[in-house]
Amino acid sequence: MIAPPRPCVHLVTDRRQLAPGARTARDEVAALQSWLEEAIEAGVDVIQLRESDLDSRPLADLTRRLSERATGTRTRVLVNDRTDVALAAGAHGVHLRGNGPPVDRVRPLGPAGWTVGRSVHSAGEARSASEAGADYVLFGTMFAGGTKVAPQQLAGLDRLRDAVAMSRAPVIAIGGISPARAAMCIDAGAAGVAAISMFLPEGRSPLAMGVRRAVAALRAACAKSLPGREEPLLE
Repeated sequence: MIAPPRPCVHLVTDRRQLAPGARTARDEVAALQSWLEEAIEAGVDVIQLRESDLDSRPLADLTRRLSERATGTRTRVLVNDRTDVALAAGAHGVHLRGNGPPVDRVRPLGPAGWTVGRSVHSAGEARSASEAGADYVLFGTMFAGGTKVAPQQLAGLDRLRDAVAMSRAPVIAIGGISPARAAMCIDAGAAGVAAISMFLPEGRSPLAMGVRRAVAALRAACAKSLPGREEPLLE
């Protein structure tokens, strides 16, 4: 019997939260690279470089170095929003904002096997993105705690279930993710979870565990939720 796919773990970056004491953009990028190399070593499935305000050259250089470092590992490196940088730097794909260009317009720009994901905030958006060919949809904000979101803007588990039911693509849950909440999202049908705060160095936020502990904790939580999963849902 072939084991079902195991849930995906996405790390989404925010260099300012990671290195609040950095004095220059170069220092921020250096801290970011070191942190993400540790994430690759820890076996994170996807790195989403959400650094759209970073100048093109340093972002492309960082993307290229991480993509090369990830060669031969399970990790895929995606660039948020900046399709031009993702292509030029040899990233594994791009992640699009909810109001970004259509998936079916972006996909032909990349090579075969290129990953194209999209952020969504409703079941209808999830369905539309998946029908347009998104490889996955990032759904949230799920819970309070990761970012400052008004309670009425939180998605919650019922809306996540609706998105899973309507999407042809795997649904990745994001927002206020902790190990216990990750398990709840997987139980609700999510293909994986994504986080920023949880991967930060301990003490940096209430959810922060450090990158190695966070990857291990999310793996363990998802494994308890769906035992027997061995391979990631996103390849």
